[in-house]
Amino acid sequence: MKNCFLFPGQGSQYPGMARDLWENVSAVKDLFAKASDASGVDAEKLLFESSEDDLKATDKTQIAITLANLAASLALKETGVRVQGCAGFSLGEYAALCEAGVIRLQDVFPIVKIRGLLMEKACRSLDGEAGAPGMAAVLGLAAEKVAAIIEPLSAAGIFIANHNSPSQMVVSGTAAGLAVAEKSLKEAGARRFHRLSVSGPFHSPLLVEARKAFDDALASYAFSDPKIPVYSNVTGRAITSGNEARGLCAQQVVSPVRWVAVEQSLFEDGFDTFFEAGPGTVLTGLMRALQPQAVCYPVGTLQGITKATGRS
Repeated sequence: MKNCFLFPGQGSQYPGMARDLWENVSAVKDLFAKASDASGVDAEKLLFESSEDDLKATDKTQIAITLANLAASLALKETGVRVQGCAGFSLGEYAALCEAGVIRLQDVFPIVKIRGLLMEKACRSLDGEAGAPGMAAVLGLAAEKVAAIIEPLSAAGIFIANHNSPSQMVVSGTAAGLAVAEKSLKEAGARRFHRLSVSGPFHSPLLVEARKAFDDALASYAFSDPKIPVYSNVTGRAITSGNEARGLCAQQVVSPVRWVAVEQSLFEDGFDTFFEAGPGTVLTGLMRALQPQAVCYPVGTLQGITKATGRS
Protein backbone atom coordinates (compact mmCIF):
# COMPACT_ATOMS: atom_id res chain seq x y z
CA MET A 1 0.00 0.00 0.00
CA LYS A 2 1.37 3.41 -1.01
CA ASN A 3 -0.47 6.29 0.64
CA CYS A 4 -1.11 9.74 -0.81
CA PHE A 5 -2.82 12.63 0.98
CA LEU A 6 -5.04 14.83 -1.19
CA PHE A 7 -5.93 18.34 -0.01
CA PRO A 8 -9.07 20.13 -1.28
CA GLY A 9 -9.25 23.75 -2.34
CA GLN A 10 -11.63 26.67 -2.33
CA GLY A 11 -15.30 25.80 -2.67
CA SER A 12 -15.07 22.91 -0.19
CA GLN A 13 -15.39 25.13 2.87
CA TYR A 14 -18.32 25.16 5.27
CA PRO A 15 -18.98 26.83 8.66
CA GLY A 16 -17.68 24.77 11.57
CA MET A 17 -15.31 22.63 9.52
CA ALA A 18 -12.63 20.82 11.57
CA ARG A 19 -14.44 21.55 14.85
CA ASP A 20 -14.74 17.87 15.73
CA LEU A 21 -11.00 17.45 15.15
CA TRP A 22 -10.23 20.47 17.32
CA GLU A 23 -12.46 19.14 20.10
CA ASN A 24 -11.00 15.62 20.11
CA VAL A 25 -7.33 15.83 19.06
CA SER A 26 -5.02 17.85 21.29
CA ALA A 27 -2.43 18.25 18.54
CA VAL A 28 -5.06 19.97 16.40
CA LYS A 29 -5.67 22.54 19.16
CA ASP A 30 -1.94 23.25 19.14
CA LEU A 31 -2.07 23.63 15.36
CA PHE A 32 -4.89 26.19 15.65
CA ALA A 33 -2.83 28.19 18.14
CA LYS A 34 0.16 28.17 15.79
CA ALA A 35 -2.03 29.22 12.87
CA SER A 36 -3.45 32.13 14.88
CA ASP A 37 0.03 33.31 15.86
CA ALA A 38 1.41 32.98 12.34
CA SER A 39 -1.50 34.62 10.51
CA GLY A 40 -2.65 37.21 13.05
CA VAL A 41 -6.18 35.82 12.66
CA ASP A 42 -8.25 34.15 15.40
CA ALA A 43 -8.37 30.66 13.88
CA GLU A 44 -11.14 29.32 16.12
CA LYS A 45 -13.38 32.29 15.42
CA LEU A 46 -12.67 32.09 11.69
CA LEU A 47 -13.56 28.42 11.32
CA PHE A 48 -16.26 28.06 13.94
CA GLU A 49 -18.10 31.41 13.90
CA SER A 50 -17.89 32.55 10.27
CA SER A 51 -21.02 32.34 8.14
CA GLU A 52 -21.14 30.67 4.75
CA ASP A 53 -20.95 34.09 3.09
CA ASP A 54 -17.96 35.10 5.26
CA LEU A 55 -16.08 32.01 4.12
CA LYS A 56 -16.64 32.82 0.45
CA ALA A 57 -14.29 35.81 0.74
CA THR A 58 -10.96 34.70 -0.70
CA ASP A 59 -8.85 36.42 1.96
CA LYS A 60 -10.66 34.44 4.69
CA THR A 61 -11.13 31.18 2.83
CA GLN A 62 -7.47 30.61 2.13
CA ILE A 63 -6.41 30.55 5.78
CA ALA A 64 -9.51 28.59 6.83
CA ILE A 65 -9.18 25.78 4.29
CA THR A 66 -5.42 25.47 4.71
CA LEU A 67 -5.91 25.08 8.46
CA ALA A 68 -8.77 22.58 8.05
CA ASN A 69 -6.65 20.57 5.60
CA LEU A 70 -3.61 20.44 7.87
CA ALA A 71 -5.82 19.63 10.86
CA ALA A 72 -7.24 16.61 9.02
CA SER A 73 -3.77 15.49 7.97
CA LEU A 74 -2.47 15.81 11.52
CA ALA A 75 -5.42 13.94 13.02
CA LEU A 76 -5.03 11.18 10.44
CA LYS A 77 -1.32 10.77 11.16
CA GLU A 78 -2.11 10.59 14.88
CA THR A 79 -3.81 7.25 14.11
CA GLY A 80 -0.60 5.90 12.57
CA VAL A 81 -1.30 6.47 8.87
CA ARG A 82 1.92 7.34 7.05
CA VAL A 83 1.99 9.92 4.25
CA GLN A 84 4.25 8.90 1.35
CA GLY A 85 3.18 11.54 -1.18
CA CYS A 86 0.73 14.39 -1.48
CA ALA A 87 -1.09 16.70 -3.85
CA GLY A 88 -3.50 19.57 -3.36
CA PHE A 89 -6.19 21.02 -5.56
CA SER A 90 -5.57 24.74 -6.20
CA LEU A 91 -5.32 26.31 -2.73
CA GLY A 92 -4.92 22.78 -1.35
CA GLU A 93 -1.48 22.67 -2.91
CA TYR A 94 -0.19 24.84 -0.05
CA ALA A 95 -1.15 22.24 2.55
CA ALA A 96 0.57 19.66 0.32
CA LEU A 97 3.73 21.79 0.10
CA CYS A 98 3.72 22.16 3.88
CA GLU A 99 3.16 18.41 4.33
CA ALA A 100 6.09 17.70 1.99
CA GLY A 101 8.41 20.03 3.92
CA VAL A 102 8.70 22.58 1.09
CA ILE A 103 7.02 25.38 3.06
CA ARG A 104 7.44 25.66 6.83
CA LEU A 105 4.32 25.53 9.02
CA GLN A 106 5.01 29.02 10.39
CA ASP A 107 5.18 30.35 6.82
CA VAL A 108 2.26 28.62 5.14
CA PHE A 109 -0.41 30.71 6.88
CA PRO A 110 1.17 34.11 6.14
CA ILE A 111 1.73 32.97 2.54
CA VAL A 112 -1.88 31.95 1.93
CA LYS A 113 -3.07 35.09 3.73
CA ILE A 114 -1.05 37.23 1.31
CA ARG A 115 -2.26 35.14 -1.62
CA GLY A 116 -5.85 35.61 -0.54
CA LEU A 117 -5.54 39.38 -0.06
CA LEU A 118 -3.89 39.86 -3.46
CA MET A 119 -6.42 37.67 -5.24
CA GLU A 120 -9.36 39.36 -3.49
CA LYS A 121 -8.02 42.78 -4.50
CA ALA A 122 -7.61 41.67 -8.10
CA CYS A 123 -11.09 40.14 -8.17
CA ARG A 124 -12.76 43.31 -6.89
CA SER A 125 -11.11 45.34 -9.63
CA LEU A 126 -12.83 43.12 -12.20
CA ASP A 127 -16.42 43.86 -11.13
CA GLY A 128 -18.32 45.28 -14.09
CA GLU A 129 -21.76 46.40 -15.15
CA ALA A 130 -22.81 42.78 -15.62
CA GLY A 131 -21.75 41.88 -12.07
CA ALA A 132 -18.88 40.13 -10.31
CA PRO A 133 -16.47 37.65 -11.94
CA GLY A 134 -16.42 34.00 -10.91
CA MET A 135 -16.17 30.37 -11.94
CA ALA A 136 -18.51 27.64 -13.14
CA ALA A 137 -18.31 23.89 -13.54
CA VAL A 138 -19.38 22.52 -16.92
CA LEU A 139 -21.08 19.14 -16.69
CA GLY A 140 -22.09 16.76 -19.42
CA LEU A 141 -19.60 17.66 -22.15
CA ALA A 142 -16.25 16.02 -22.87
CA ALA A 143 -13.28 18.10 -21.77
CA GLU A 144 -11.97 18.39 -25.32
CA LYS A 145 -15.27 19.83 -26.54
CA VAL A 146 -15.43 22.37 -23.71
CA ALA A 147 -11.89 23.49 -24.48
CA ALA A 148 -12.69 23.82 -28.18
CA ILE A 149 -15.65 26.09 -27.38
CA ILE A 150 -14.01 28.22 -24.67
CA GLU A 151 -10.52 28.83 -26.04
CA PRO A 152 -11.71 31.05 -28.94
CA LEU A 153 -13.76 33.15 -26.48
CA SER A 154 -10.85 34.57 -24.45
CA ALA A 155 -11.49 38.07 -25.80
CA ALA A 156 -14.93 37.87 -24.13
CA GLY A 157 -13.26 37.33 -20.74
CA ILE A 158 -13.67 33.57 -20.29
CA PHE A 159 -10.96 30.91 -19.83
CA ILE A 160 -10.45 27.24 -18.95
CA ALA A 161 -9.57 27.11 -15.24
CA ASN A 162 -9.66 23.46 -14.14
CA HIS A 163 -9.54 20.07 -15.84
CA ASN A 164 -11.22 18.14 -13.04
CA SER A 165 -12.20 14.88 -14.73
CA PRO A 166 -12.76 13.48 -18.22
CA SER A 167 -16.29 14.89 -18.11
CA GLN A 168 -15.88 18.00 -15.96
CA MET A 169 -14.15 21.24 -16.79
CA VAL A 170 -14.30 24.52 -14.87
CA VAL A 171 -14.20 27.93 -16.50
CA SER A 172 -13.25 31.32 -15.05
CA GLY A 173 -14.30 34.70 -16.28
CA THR A 174 -15.91 38.07 -15.92
CA ALA A 175 -19.67 38.14 -15.36
CA ALA A 176 -20.15 38.92 -19.04
CA GLY A 177 -17.75 36.17 -20.04
CA LEU A 178 -19.55 33.61 -17.93
CA ALA A 179 -22.87 34.55 -19.55
CA VAL A 180 -21.38 34.07 -23.02
CA ALA A 181 -19.88 30.74 -22.00
CA GLU A 182 -23.10 29.44 -20.46
CA LYS A 183 -25.06 30.18 -23.63
CA SER A 184 -22.47 28.64 -25.94
CA LEU A 185 -21.92 25.52 -23.83
CA LYS A 186 -25.61 24.79 -23.30
CA GLU A 187 -26.23 25.17 -27.02
CA ALA A 188 -23.47 22.59 -27.53
CA GLY A 189 -25.20 20.14 -25.20
CA ALA A 190 -23.80 20.84 -21.73
CA ARG A 191 -26.10 19.33 -19.14
CA ARG A 192 -25.33 21.92 -16.47
CA PHE A 193 -23.40 25.16 -15.97
CA HIS A 194 -22.96 25.31 -12.21
CA ARG A 195 -21.69 28.56 -10.63
CA LEU A 196 -19.15 27.85 -7.88
CA SER A 197 -19.02 29.28 -4.37
CA VAL A 198 -15.92 31.38 -4.97
CA SER A 199 -15.31 35.11 -5.18
CA GLY A 200 -13.32 35.45 -8.37
CA PRO A 201 -12.04 34.08 -11.70
CA PHE A 202 -9.21 32.00 -10.28
CA HIS A 203 -6.58 30.25 -12.42
CA SER A 204 -7.05 32.62 -15.33
CA PRO A 205 -5.06 35.45 -16.97
CA LEU A 206 -7.53 37.88 -15.40
CA LEU A 207 -5.45 37.66 -12.20
CA VAL A 208 -2.12 38.57 -13.77
CA GLU A 209 -1.59 41.54 -11.44
CA ALA A 210 -2.09 39.31 -8.41
CA ARG A 211 0.44 36.85 -9.84
CA LYS A 212 3.08 39.56 -10.25
CA ALA A 213 2.59 40.87 -6.71
CA PHE A 214 2.53 37.36 -5.24
CA ASP A 215 5.75 36.46 -7.04
CA ASP A 216 7.43 39.43 -5.34
CA ALA A 217 6.00 38.47 -1.93
CA LEU A 218 7.23 34.88 -2.16
CA ALA A 219 10.83 36.07 -2.39
CA SER A 220 10.69 36.68 1.37
CA TYR A 221 10.03 33.03 2.23
CA ALA A 222 12.21 29.92 2.24
CA PHE A 223 11.26 27.03 -0.06
CA SER A 224 13.01 23.71 0.59
CA ASP A 225 13.34 20.68 -1.65
CA PRO A 226 10.48 18.17 -1.14
CA LYS A 227 11.01 15.45 1.48
CA ILE A 228 8.28 13.32 -0.12
CA PRO A 229 6.77 13.55 -3.62
CA VAL A 230 4.42 16.50 -4.06
CA TYR A 231 2.64 17.26 -7.32
CA SER A 232 2.06 20.55 -9.13
CA ASN A 233 -1.28 21.75 -10.47
CA VAL A 234 0.54 23.69 -13.19
CA THR A 235 2.55 20.81 -14.66
CA GLY A 236 0.70 17.75 -13.36
CA ARG A 237 4.07 16.29 -12.33
CA ALA A 238 6.14 15.92 -9.15
CA ILE A 239 7.98 19.06 -8.06
CA THR A 240 11.74 18.57 -8.06
CA SER A 241 13.06 21.48 -5.96
CA GLY A 242 12.18 24.34 -3.67
CA ASN A 243 13.07 26.87 -6.34
CA GLU A 244 10.72 25.18 -8.80
CA ALA A 245 7.97 25.15 -6.16
CA ARG A 246 8.31 28.90 -5.56
CA GLY A 247 7.93 29.69 -9.26
CA LEU A 248 5.00 27.32 -9.66
CA CYS A 249 3.18 28.91 -6.70
CA ALA A 250 3.14 32.25 -8.52
CA GLN A 251 2.30 30.69 -11.88
CA GLN A 252 -0.57 28.70 -10.38
CA VAL A 253 -2.54 31.92 -9.82
CA VAL A 254 -3.04 32.35 -13.57
CA SER A 255 -2.70 28.76 -14.83
CA PRO A 256 -5.36 26.06 -15.18
CA VAL A 257 -5.44 23.32 -12.55
CA ARG A 258 -4.43 20.15 -14.40
CA TRP A 259 -5.98 17.78 -11.87
CA VAL A 260 -6.48 14.89 -14.28
CA ALA A 261 -2.77 15.07 -15.11
CA VAL A 262 -1.94 15.09 -11.38
CA GLU A 263 -4.06 11.99 -10.80
CA GLN A 264 -2.47 10.21 -13.76
CA SER A 265 1.00 10.99 -12.42
CA LEU A 266 0.03 9.62 -9.01
CA PHE A 267 -1.16 6.34 -10.54
CA GLU A 268 1.97 6.10 -12.70
CA ASP A 269 4.16 6.61 -9.61
CA GLY A 270 2.53 3.72 -7.80
CA PHE A 271 0.17 5.41 -5.34
CA ASP A 272 -2.83 3.20 -4.72
CA THR A 273 -4.48 4.45 -1.52
CA PHE A 274 -5.70 8.04 -1.19
CA PHE A 275 -6.93 10.10 1.75
CA GLU A 276 -8.84 13.34 1.12
CA ALA A 277 -7.57 15.34 4.10
CA GLY A 278 -9.84 18.34 4.42
CA PRO A 279 -13.48 19.44 4.13
CA GLY A 280 -15.84 17.70 1.73
CA THR A 281 -15.59 14.80 -0.69
CA VAL A 282 -14.91 16.56 -4.01
CA LEU A 283 -11.49 14.99 -4.62
CA THR A 284 -12.75 11.53 -3.72
CA GLY A 285 -15.40 11.92 -6.40
CA LEU A 286 -12.92 13.19 -8.99
CA MET A 287 -10.51 10.35 -8.25
CA ARG A 288 -13.25 7.77 -8.79
CA ALA A 289 -14.43 9.54 -11.94
CA LEU A 290 -11.02 8.90 -13.50
CA GLN A 291 -10.42 5.49 -11.90
CA PRO A 292 -13.67 3.91 -10.60
CA GLN A 293 -11.77 1.29 -8.60
CA ALA A 294 -9.59 3.86 -6.81
CA VAL A 295 -9.33 3.48 -3.05
CA CYS A 296 -9.98 6.97 -1.69
CA TYR A 297 -11.17 7.88 1.79
CA PRO A 298 -12.61 11.29 2.74
CA VAL A 299 -11.00 12.04 6.13
CA GLY A 300 -11.91 15.64 6.84
CA THR A 301 -13.91 14.67 9.91
CA LEU A 302 -13.31 12.47 12.94
CA GLN A 303 -16.02 10.12 11.68
CA GLY A 304 -14.30 9.87 8.31
CA ILE A 305 -10.94 9.12 9.91
CA THR A 306 -12.48 6.44 12.12
CA LYS A 307 -14.21 4.84 9.13
CA ALA A 308 -11.01 4.85 7.06
CA THR A 309 -8.68 3.55 9.75
CA GLY A 310 -10.90 1.72 12.22
CA ARG A 311 -9.32 3.86 14.95
CA SER A 312 -10.74 6.82 16.85
